[in-house]
Order: sequence, then C-alpha cells, then structure tokens
Amino acid sequence: MTDQSRSSREHKASAFTAYFSMPENAADLYRSLSHTNDIGPGDIEFTTLQGVLFMARKNDLAFQAGRKVLIISEHQSTLNLNMPLRNSIYYGRTMEKLIEPTDIYRTGRILIPRPEFYTFYNGRKDQPRELIMKLSDSYLEKTEEPMLELKVKMININPSAGHPILTESRSVYEYSYFNQRIRDNLDAKMRRDTAIEQAMRDCLREGIMVDFIREHGSEVINMLFTEFNMEDALRVRGEEMYEEGLADGEARGKSAGLAAGKAAGEICELVRIVRTKLAKGLSAAKIADILETDEKIIADIVSLIQREPETDDLAVAEHYLNRRS
Repeated sequence: MTDQSRSSREHKASAFTAYFSMPENAADLYRSLSHTNDIGPGDIEFTTLQGVLFMARKNDLAFQAGRKVLIISEHQSTLNLNMPLRNSIYYGRTMEKLIEPTDIYRTGRILIPRPEFYTFYNGRKDQPRELIMKLSDSYLEKTEEPMLELKVKMININPSAGHPILTESRSVYEYSYFNQRIRDNLDAKMRRDTAIEQAMRDCLREGIMVDFIREHGSEVINMLFTEFNMEDALRVRGEEMYEEGLADGEARGKSAGLAAGKAAGEICELVRIVRTKLAKGLSAAKIADILETDEKIIADIVSLIQREPETDDLAVAEHYLNRRS
C-alpha cells in the first residue's frame, strides 16, 4: 500500500478526536479553557455527533462538563471562516440529542448547558494566537445587534504560536508536540510512515502521549498517515497548471503559455495573501492599501473567497482569471 493511498487529509482531526475522547484528556482540556480545577474525568459526558457529514468530515468533538457547560470543538489544519455556521448546525443536532423531542412543547423553562465553541488550529500558515469568528460576519445584511449570534474561538496550538493553553493543558501540549515532531520529520525528507513511527518512538521515550500511543498502537499510525498537505497540494497544482500553460503555449506560442502560467502563479500567491489578511479581520480596502493593489481586484478576490471558503487558492485564482477573460 502506498503512502498516498493510506493517507487521509483528516489525519490530525481523527487523532485529535480519538485523543480528546479520552475522559482524562477532555477534562484537562476543559480545565485549561475554563481556568477551573473542579472538573475531573468522571464529570465528562460525551455528546459527539457520530456520522455528521460536512465536506466528508467527521472530526467534531462535543462533551458536557459537569452537565453545566457544553463544549463543541473541532481541529483544523486549514482555517475555515465558516466555523460559526458549521457550529450552529452542530449545536442544533447536539441539542436534539440532549433534549427529549416532546420537551420543547412544555411551557416551563428548559434548563440547558451553556455552550462554548472552539476551533483548534495547527496548520502551517501563520495565524494569530486567537481569533474570534462570528456568525454575524456572514450575514448579507449587517446590524449592530443581530438576533442570532454564535462566536467560535480559534486557538492556535502550534508550538511557535506560544498560546498559554500549551502550558496550562498537558494534553494539548503533548498533542501539539507530537504533531510538530511528525512535521519536523517530514521536513527532514522522511517518508510519512517513517516520520510518524519515529515521532511515536521519540514521544514514548520522552513521556509524551504514552498511554494513547500504547493503547492504540498501529491505529495511531493509520490515523496519522497523511496525503499531501494543503501547501503541497497547491504547489503541485500550480506546477501542473504552469506545465499545462507551457504545453498550450507550444501549440499557440510559447510566450503566451509562459504568460498564462506566470499570471496564474501570481494571482494564486495574491489569493493566498488576501486569505491570510482576511483571517486577521482586515477589509478589502485595507488589504488593497497594504498591498498597494487596485481595490477592485482585491474586492473581486475577497468575494470569491467568501463565496466558497473551502475552495483552495489555485481554484480561486483560476476562477478569477476565467472571469476576466
């Protein structure tokens, strides 16, 4: 079986879900989020949705802490600005599990756990330590006090981000450390299976995620096999598009092919930068000012990104160029 065929883009999310589905780790995670010490493994009640399909993902995690607080979280290696919308769907389905269907018709008040929503990020692209994403940011019509609001806190758990949660939560630190060791091994040109196995050996030797690795064994390896990360995928697609431009140029003229390939590469890089700036809450006008670029160009790219946030940078660039042609 090849590395690629064994790969799954959800490798970190699956490992995250499995790791924090251990009650002791979920309790440790909650204590670090709430800055309290009154919740133990016995107070955790999992309400994770099984079989929730959203872009073929099943990587959400939900649990009640002491039946008072409902935590709905997700791990991502690519930041998705639609998380408030997705969490609103998750929340509705989760409440359907917690409340008897007939109870909602009672006139007396139904008491429910207070919900909190988190996204844990450890992708390669630079992101702030924290980012608050709001459902109202997606509303076509803005208002100062929307009747429905949902906020998701993105927490960057990359070691380089230095978020306090890495010192407050041993389980989050160990998970982050393990993934960083795998990434370092991959950067050292190790095969994916070798990179993962070496990281596991290193972690066992250093007392990192010991119980999880020993208990799940080869299952951990299967969960952690990766296909190309998003950056690699964009790089390969960019090279392919450039080569297609060259091939087309041989039939129509090499200079035209080179120009098309160069234009696609430049726009793809511009899209990447715009997406990063958007994630930091900057407007199209501000981004255009920073990049010293025509505001209409930036506005068009922003519109394409917001319309289909799951679409990668190269696809957005292709769409943009097609609109102009």
